[in-house]
Parts: sequence; C-alpha cells; structure tokens
Amino acid sequence: MQEPSVESVIREAGSAVQALRAQPFPQMTFLQQEFTNWQDEQRHWRDTAAFLDQSHHMVDLIVTGPDALRLFSELGVNSLRDFGPGRAKQYVVTADDGMLIADGILFHLEEGAFDLVGLPTALKWVQYHIETGDYDVEYHWDDNSWLRKGAPRYYRFEVQGPAAVDIVAKALDEPLPELRFFQMTSSRIAGRAVWMLRHGMAGQAGYEIFGPWADGEAVREAIFAAGSPFGLAPVGYRAYTTLTLESAWISLPVPAIYDAPEQTAYREWLPASQLGSLAGSFASPDIRDYYVSPYDIGYGKLVDFEHEFRGRDALRALAEQPSLTKVTLHWNGSDVAEIFRSQCTPDDRPPARLLDLPKSRAARFQYDSVLSFGKRVGFSLDTGFLQPDRAVLSLAMVDSAYAEPGTEVAVRWGEPEGSARPHIPPHRQVDIRATVLPAPYSAYARTAYRRG
Repeated sequence: MQEPSVESVIREAGSAVQALRAQPFPQMTFLQQEFTNWQDEQRHWRDTAAFLDQSHHMVDLIVTGPDALRLFSELGVNSLRDFGPGRAKQYVVTADDGMLIADGILFHLEEGAFDLVGLPTALKWVQYHIETGDYDVEYHWDDNSWLRKGAPRYYRFEVQGPAAVDIVAKALDEPLPELRFFQMTSSRIAGRAVWMLRHGMAGQAGYEIFGPWADGEAVREAIFAAGSPFGLAPVGYRAYTTLTLESAWISLPVPAIYDAPEQTAYREWLPASQLGSLAGSFASPDIRDYYVSPYDIGYGKLVDFEHEFRGRDALRALAEQPSLTKVTLHWNGSDVAEIFRSQCTPDDRPPARLLDLPKSRAARFQYDSVLSFGKRVGFSLDTGFLQPDRAVLSLAMVDSAYAEPGTEVAVRWGEPEGSARPHIPPHRQVDIRATVLPAPYSAYARTAYRRG
C-alpha cells in the first residue's frame, strides 16, 4: 500500500498546525544512548576530546552528473561560484516566499560529485527537484541506519574538543594540513584515504573525518590509538543532542513547506513520514507564524544575491525588513527546580510539564513562547541541560529589542490547553524566568571558529 502524502494528511486534519500537533515524536532508539553517562560525556568536548559517530543517524543525498552544480546553485541561497572539488559549505534552501526550508552540509567530493548531508528536510527538497526538474544528474539516497538496508555508504566520525588538533595530527599518516574553518582536504589514516573537514560542533576546534564504510573500523582504531593518551572518549546520543546548545545550531525550525499553493505538488510527492510534529506553548492556528527567514536564524551571511535561486526575489525583500535575533536563554535555576518540586509535592493542581534531561523535546519542532511582561517577543526552539555549567539553556529567536545579553524574559513551559499529545501527561503551564545570553553560548564558538 502506498504511503499517504503530507498533503493528504494536512487535508484530513483540517490544517497544517492540527496535522503537526497530532503527530508523535519518533525517537532514534537504535543509537547508543550512553557509553558511560551523559554527564561525563558532556565534559569530554570541554576538557579533552569527544569522539562522535555520525554514521548512523544522518542522511546522505549523493548527486552526480554534469548538472549537479547547477542544481545546487539554483536551489540554494549560497554562492557556489568558487565551490570546487574538495570544498564544503553549510547549504541553505528557501521556499518561493524566501522563508527557510532547512540547511545541511554540502560536500563537493570531486568534479560532478556532491554529497548533501543532514536531516531529511533539505535533502527531500533537492530530491524532489531532481525527479521533477530538468537536471542531467543521478542520485543515491542513503538513509539512516533505522531505515536503510545494509551498511551506510560512508562512515562519518567527529573528533571535537581542545585536544582534537593534537589527536588528529597524531592519527594521520602524513603531516596535518593547515585548514581554516570549514575547509576540507584529503589525507590518510591507517593507510586509508580519508576526507577531513575542519569545523566545530561543540564550542571547540574539531574535525569531521569520513570515507568508505569498509575503512571505518581501521580508521576508528587508529584515531583511538592516537587519542587515548589525550583522553579521547566516545559520546552517546543523549549527550550528543546537547551540542547544539553550545554551538547555537537550531536544527529543527518548522520548514516553510506546508501552506503555499505553489508547493502543493511537492506536498503531494512528499511521504507522510516526512510530515514532522509540533509541540510547545507557542500556539497559533496559522502555520506561517512558525516559519522563519534565513535572517531570523542567523544565516544572512550565507545569502548571495549575485546568482539566481529559488526564493531569491522574496528573500531580497525580507532582507530589508526587521528580523528576529538568535540568542541563548539561561533559565532561572530556582524556577527550574520548582518544575521538579511540582512532580513530587501533591496539591490540587497538575504538576508542571516535566523537564527531560539532558534534552527536552516533545516533538520534532518544539516552539515555546518567549515573553516580556506577558507580551510575546519570540520563541524558544531547543531546550536542554549542560551539566558542567549546571545550566538549563534554550536556543531562541526574539525581537531585536530583547536580544541584548542580560535582558530578562520568560519562557512559557508546557503544552497549550487542549493539547492531546499522547506521550505527555496532564500538566499546567508555568513561566520560567530566563536571561538572554549570546549565541553561540560557547565563547570559543563565537570568537575563534573562523580564525583557525
């Protein structure tokens, strides 16, 4: 039986918001959650170095052919004029109205061969245009290990932390190349050819290392042989999900695909499994209130208007309008403690919604209202706990007047009245005081990522 489409689910539900609110939040239970405990594992990328295996939960869209560069150029906001083989970019796609669909990491592996890596949202948008557009390309969809049959095409490892440079230098069969932020090169580890991307996920210097799946174990062993004296340790999925709080990557804003008539054909093509789900106190019946622009989320520096791309004219107009500002919110510790106290102290009211540690999401898209004296001034999208700082943080987008570090706001925590998400027990909404901090939260990520 053919899977229903996103469009059919929206029509049956009556609106995009109702459809998203009714969906469960799938958990990646096939990934190893912890190697020791998530508290210690959070310290690895701060104090020594963390090893993160991204081979199984990411998706690769591998595109080859004479029109591959044109395809990515016409869909993405980025300039690809000097994007030759051996380069990588954070790649951003927008809808016709200029609003954000999603981003991913685009690797130009060799002439005419590209690998777009990330969550499925941006990749599906590109796949649809391959199948329906006039592009002389071929593609391979390499799904995550929950859905794929067989091994991945590539292993993908991260070495992140203050000792990452020394560890990678020791693991290589040849001298460590000098790379600036987001530059890529080829090298060798354990006699195997590898690709290396210089970037940071954890508020520290780091490398992404990848290559053919068959070489993965030999490369892994060589990295740990080099890294063990420096304190390199593996990090499980629970700690891994909190990396975004340090680097300020908002991975899951609602994509701008659910309402525009010109995207009806795309929604009819897109399988219902890609619909997504929505939770949080931010409650509007209009799906457009959940959309963000590249400028809202901090991607304005990636936009290049000197080439034609999908949504270019609309995005140019958005560039002239006020945008939200991405910030980190530090939640008041006493208010957070009151959430837990309410679970254990019976009274005549439902408890507050429990805050899951180390990451608290009730859906793929988590939107909680940010308030100032009761007025909504933005939304918080990603909440979690960093044990080394004993801090609950969230990533948010707020009106620029409230973005100055030190500004006091509140986050409304809990589902709106009438929510029927089956995995969330009855609770009451509470307002949690929060202080605006910079994004990224990590000072190294804010000041040094692009200097080396």
